[in-house]
Amino acid sequence: MAGDTPFRKRRLRRTKSSEAHQGGAGPAEGESPTAEHQAALPASPGTPDDERGRPASLEAVRAADPPAGQDGPAEARKGSGRLHTLKRGVRRSRESAVAAVGIVADRIIDTAPRVPVRDLATLRRQFPGLGPEELADKLVAGACNATATVGAGIGAAAMMPVPPAMLAELAAEITGVATVEMKLVAELHEVYGQRPPGNLAQRSTAYLTSWTEERGIDVSRPTTLNAALGGQMKRELRQQIMKRTVRDLPNLIPFMIGAAVGALMNRRDTRKLAERVRNDLRRQQIPWDRLPELPPLEQPAEPAEELPGGLDGPGR
Repeated sequence: MAGDTPFRKRRLRRTKSSEAHQGGAGPAEGESPTAEHQAALPASPGTPDDERGRPASLEAVRAADPPAGQDGPAEARKGSGRLHTLKRGVRRSRESAVAAVGIVADRIIDTAPRVPVRDLATLRRQFPGLGPEELADKLVAGACNATATVGAGIGAAAMMPVPPAMLAELAAEITGVATVEMKLVAELHEVYGQRPPGNLAQRSTAYLTSWTEERGIDVSRPTTLNAALGGQMKRELRQQIMKRTVRDLPNLIPFMIGAAVGALMNRRDTRKLAERVRNDLRRQQIPWDRLPELPPLEQPAEPAEELPGGLDGPGR
């Protein structure tokens, strides 16, 4: 008809939403879009990021996976368990070492009053014609030989290492060496005219303190003796025993190597201790001709068994 619009120029009326023409994947008319369809659709400009499907799914994946460089809960528990076991082992080892040092300290304290000490009159009879320095040299040489014998004996006993017996051997060596050196310290005080006042127990405590501090007791200063009888001595004794324990560890080397090392180290340490004590005693030495006559030293009823045989002989 002449008044109608030509067919080609007639516009078609759009009856479906624009989503139905984008890839043909849109939902049918009258149906609500599913979650998968919503995730596939591009976000509209006004939609916030929290409402998007794909970023939300990525957030869930990130929350489920542990961060880089960090273990999961099982690995964290395993690592913390290992650390706790290691700390517990170190704490038990430290407690065992402290207990062992305390036992050795108590044993040395019990041994100190049972160490037989020769007084000056006895020493001069056994070593006639010698002056103070020559007599002190004889005493130091005898004590060095005795501690070397103790070290060689313990080293020979450790020829075939048995871990449970090593600590007992080390404690026996420390106690034996301490007994010999305390006897040396006490007799050096006799030679230089510096016998501490008091009874057997008080003098033994003073000699033990002298051995612990590696210096001579100044009998002219009451504060020195009071410090020797105080509670600080036991704390310093534990420190000295710990130092001796670390120093004597090479004595446990097997195959007779420890015997040679123990003899050499004990001889050196005894000589070093004697030199320090003698240097202190020389400063307040009383000559023999001006020394008042002192009563004989009382001897213990049960001498210490840790002393090597023949140590009191004139040949020593």
